[in-house]
Formats: sequence, structure tokens, C-alpha cells
Amino acid sequence: MTSSSSVTPVSVPGSASSSSRHSGPDPESSSSSEYVPFDHSKTLAEDWRVGENRYKQFTDPRNGRSYYYITVYSVYKGYSVTVMAEHLNIGEMVLGKDDQKDDTKIERYCYNNDTTKCDEYGGLYQWAEMMQLPSRCNTESCSDLIQPNHRGICPEGWRLMTYTDFYIAWHAETNEYGIEGVRSAYLFNGYNSSGLSLTGAGMRNAKGGFSGLYEKTAWFRPKEYEDDKDIRVHHGLVCAKNESSPQQNHRELKTKGFSVRCVKLE
Repeated sequence: MTSSSSVTPVSVPGSASSSSRHSGPDPESSSSSEYVPFDHSKTLAEDWRVGENRYKQFTDPRNGRSYYYITVYSVYKGYSVTVMAEHLNIGEMVLGKDDQKDDTKIERYCYNNDTTKCDEYGGLYQWAEMMQLPSRCNTESCSDLIQPNHRGICPEGWRLMTYTDFYIAWHAETNEYGIEGVRSAYLFNGYNSSGLSLTGAGMRNAKGGFSGLYEKTAWFRPKEYEDDKDIRVHHGLVCAKNESSPQQNHRELKTKGFSVRCVKLE
């Protein structure tokens, strides 16, 4: 983390008498048509689930965007991981029908080409864009360019989430609900007892359309799929109505557009 980043402990209010999932915030009325930035505290776990002041915030100096993050302590070999509790949102929006091929800047997709969806759910990125590799790496192998603790488009001091990172967070000491415990209660049918706060960001398909908002979230891993590494990589997928766990060997086309989660370098 750079010296210009700010870190603030955050207490998330919650009712200790409630233990059921909910579908999202209560409707709000407004007499103004001015867009109000999304309040990401709505997607976080309540204090009574994960403990008080577990969430903190930092600011990405590249665009002034602040993010909640949490340190998850796991039952898996006593490990812990400090991970963003939101999907990354950075870059210039390009239309879903286009590839992210300008290697001079970070590009993002916003669900249905709507920037307010990026504000709420984060951007969607092709694999090479996420990795900050040449766009040619979406159609040819670039395994020689993948670094340990690969940063990609994450802020300085952070790196891309791996399967091991997700596995540790999934097996949080506070998570008694399995895969349902990594999903946010905000419109994603989860308990969020891990604190990971995955939201149903949907995805951009390889032909340029969008699908799965509120229903699924997916993220690429910084690892090509060995049997088809020119065009496919490993990825994770969590669905709102599926209680099965993500497999380590899932593969997908590099040209799709998925969310990005970042992990703090320790």
C-alpha cells in the first residue's frame, strides 16, 4: 500500500436478533434525479457475524476510489488472507461488443454498458486486461509473463486473488454456511459469514453480451489452463442458487469479462 492510501476501521451495523438472509436494501424515494454513488457498506457482513471493526477501508491513489477489505482467519492450516470485500472498479469503459485491446490504458466493461453498474458491482475484465499483459495474450499463451504474486490491475501493494486465497477465505473461522457464506446477503442469497461479500456482478460473454446480474459472479485466476492455454485460463464461479463449491480446475475463455478481487501483499 502506498503512503498516500488511507486506512479506516469500519463498524458495520447489524441486528444480533436476525439470522436470516435478505434480498437487499429497503426501497428509497428521492425527489432528485442526481445519481448517488452506491454505498458498498450494504454488501458487507454484519458485526455480529464476523466481529466488530473487521472491515477497514483504503483509497486507491490511481483514481481516488475507496474499497472495503477484511482479514479472514481460516480453519485451513491456520492461514489468513487480507482480501478486498468489493470487486475492483478501475479503467475507461469500453462497449461490451469490443475487446479490451488498447494496451496503453486500463479498460473495463460495465454491465449492460451502464457505468452505474460498475459503481455498484465493479468492472468486468478480459484475462489479459486483468493481468496487465498485451491483449494478444487473450489468444496466445503468455505463461512466461505470469509472475509470482502477480499484481495485474490491482493497486500497488495488492495482487490478484488465487484459488488458495479463495479457499482460505471460504474456510473462514466464522463461516458455518459453506459456499453460501461467501455470498453477500445483498441481492445474492448469501449469509456472508466469511465476510468475503461476493456480489452477483454477472459477466460479459465472449460475443459481447451480458448475463447473470444478481445470479452469478466469476473471476479469472492468474493461471493459464495447461491443455488449452492459448485461449483458456482457470477461473472461479459462484452462483446465487448453487450450493456446490468452485472447483480448482474450472476453465474459461480469456475473452470473457469477469470481476476482479485483489489480495493484500503481506
